[in-house]
Amino acid sequence: MTPTHDLTGMVLAGGEGRRMGGRDKGLEPFAGLPLVGHVVKRLEGQVAELLINANRNADAYRFFADRVIADLVMDGAEGGFKGPLMGIYSGLRAAKTPWLLVVPCDSPALPDDLVARMVKGIGQHDIAVAFDGDRLHPVVALLRTSLADDLAATLAEGERKIDRWYARHAWCKVDMSDCPDAFANLNTEEEKLHLEKVLMGSSSKEVK
Repeated sequence: MTPTHDLTGMVLAGGEGRRMGGRDKGLEPFAGLPLVGHVVKRLEGQVAELLINANRNADAYRFFADRVIADLVMDGAEGGFKGPLMGIYSGLRAAKTPWLLVVPCDSPALPDDLVARMVKGIGQHDIAVAFDGDRLHPVVALLRTSLADDLAATLAEGERKIDRWYARHAWCKVDMSDCPDAFANLNTEEEKLHLEKVLMGSSSKEVK
């Protein structure tokens, strides 16, 4: 079991939100909180430090994290909005621990025991990826921070596909097939409203 002090958590919130009209998805209101607020709750108290990877609205995100980091700039290229693999790389560089747990800002229903399950499932591998029984969720992952140099070289080659980079390393999938709905991610306003209605309905039933 990886102890808490060896683990940094990071929420990926650095995207453009194109399918939400360019709005900052992490700050979209959802069930009384910004989306990122729900995600942060899944990591709080279970990691040594909580980061948010964001390329805009850093002041708003600071309320939810120990540190807010933007995508790093490589080889003189413009920073920002370079995709999740660049966000992961930025987190690997920023983390002060041997391990980094990455989650997306638009999955507000992630399991409360996600951290423990990912840590337990990784075994001797370098990367663990959540698997809902049907498909992998590559941006819900636990990674050794020592992979940063290799990822830097991969990015310099022009690679932006997460799965292709994972395949270069000893990786495994962590079975989350008992809670596939927990990994629903929200790319559109319609998806957001639908999941909000479902979760609010579930909360009402629990209260009764």
